[in-house]
Amino acid sequence: MATEVTRNDAGLQYEIELNGTPAGLIRFTRDDDVITMVHTEVDPQFEGQGVGAELVQRALDDVRARGERVIPLCPFVAAYIEKHPEYADLVSEG
Repeated sequence: MATEVTRNDAGLQYEIELNGTPAGLIRFTRDDDVITMVHTEVDPQFEGQGVGAELVQRALDDVRARGERVIPLCPFVAAYIEKHPEYADLVSEG
């Protein structure tokens, strides 16, 4: 299955598509180089398939690649970072 994650700066969200079908998103706000991830959604037809985890991982990889930091306000993103401490260095103190 072809998975694409893109950052939509105009819409303030990361978006994931599976075979061209929108499957989920992470809404965020931005303050200079700090991205506050506020809400994650996965379309019900894709729930339980790891789509949310892949979206968070790829969004965090993008944040790292851009030299930015993250505030994981979204409980799903916060739980992902807690389970994957290799991303803890991205967390901003606020």
